[in-house]
Amino acid sequence: MTVWDALVGQDDAVRELRQAARAAVDVVAGRAVPAGAVAHAWLFTGPPGSGRSVAARALAAALQCERVDDPGCGECPACHTVLVGTHPDVRLVAPEGLSISVGETREIVQRAARLPFSGHWQVVIIEDADRMGERASNALLKAIEEPSARTVFLLCTPSAHPDDIPGTIRSRCRSVVLRTPPAEAVTAVLAAEGVDAATAAWAAAAGQGHVGVSRRLARDPDAQQRRAAVLAIPASLTSIGACMRAADHLVSAARAEAAARSAELDAAETEAMQNALGMGATGKGVATATRRGAAVLKDLEKRQKSRATRTVRDELDRALVDLAAFYRDVLLEQAGSPVGRAHPDLAADERAVAARVSAAGALRRLDAVLACREALELNVKPEIAVAALTARLRLP
Repeated sequence: MTVWDALVGQDDAVRELRQAARAAVDVVAGRAVPAGAVAHAWLFTGPPGSGRSVAARALAAALQCERVDDPGCGECPACHTVLVGTHPDVRLVAPEGLSISVGETREIVQRAARLPFSGHWQVVIIEDADRMGERASNALLKAIEEPSARTVFLLCTPSAHPDDIPGTIRSRCRSVVLRTPPAEAVTAVLAAEGVDAATAAWAAAAGQGHVGVSRRLARDPDAQQRRAAVLAIPASLTSIGACMRAADHLVSAARAEAAARSAELDAAETEAMQNALGMGATGKGVATATRRGAAVLKDLEKRQKSRATRTVRDELDRALVDLAAFYRDVLLEQAGSPVGRAHPDLAADERAVAARVSAAGALRRLDAVLACREALELNVKPEIAVAALTARLRLP
């Protein structure tokens, strides 16, 4: 299995990336290549679940691959260490909080200027590059403008819109646009992983092209229950009280899920940091180390709280994506369209809502869900944003 097999339904992108990886082999060997065959900065864009970071990791592995005839074998030690995140010349930057700080970006730039330690290239993968602030973007820009000869930056972002990534950075990157994988491709992947045909087809549709979400829905009963609870909301909003209860449920469920996901990770991080700082030890100099360690732990706690906040919003956004698809299905129901539904198992609720609101009303509700997603990205307090949303979704 090659590194490219993980990119589901992205044949055009795979073809382009394989060509670039082969050209990179020629560069390492000192052979001439056409201008632009190997870019020093790449921008991977596409909707959630399209595989932006998967594509970036695949290219990173292919650049380091030991197989020169068709790099990206997925079997050599270089490919393996890149994919598991232990290759010394591949740095993955994923924002744990609401943004990527300028300090972290400067550290990335400094590391990128080094020569490769054991691989062919120094590779920096930046997930959610749209979360870089202006100062962080400016720090990265200079490195992209004047890259080291063996340095490659791989940026991942939802879109190439100026609000996501500055034009000065975008114009210096080679763009790879990924699409939402078709349901048939996701179904095939799940079936190959041992999921029965009916469940695979249902999860592929319910995941709306997001391979990771489809996997969770196919295998995790808790994920199925959370989805069912969210999608029961539209047909239940018959009063203001019901709207407020639904808002409270959405936010509370998101916080509970985020807390569960963060608790184990936070504990492991804190314990590792305490061990590294030698906290709890005895002997000369321990008091000084303890004081310094307290400051480091306080900074870690601050970053963990920021990550928890981001996780809550990510959980809410997943629920809002499901709600948006529900109202899309309502519009399809009203139009009598034969187009496949995202939530075919909720046809009864969709028909009930379609009977109570007009097409214009369904469209307004879809717009309200999208506006709530935008409000959360602008750091509106979740309780306020979601309460405003459920009030707008109330049935007549």
